[in-house]
Amino acid sequence: MLHVLAQGGMIRHRRGEAGHIVEALCFTRDGHVLANTGLSLFNRLRRRGFIGSLNGAPYRITQAGLRAVRAQLDNR
Repeated sequence: MLHVLAQGGMIRHRRGEAGHIVEALCFTRDGHVLANTGLSLFNRLRRRGFIGSLNGAPYRITQAGLRAVRAQLDNR
């Protein structure tokens, strides 16, 4: 998921009535939904500080997340 975010993707979230995040979908920069992304992975990335959101905007990768991503051949 971090590689998709490093390439310009985002995570859109939805909050429940209690204000807690109940759904998080990872979108590529082309607008496709990334499969196998659940709340457990989302919470783990957020807890480690690899993703962040400002003023309710979609979650994006942080500087710490960029440092944590290893280089791969498909990165542009």
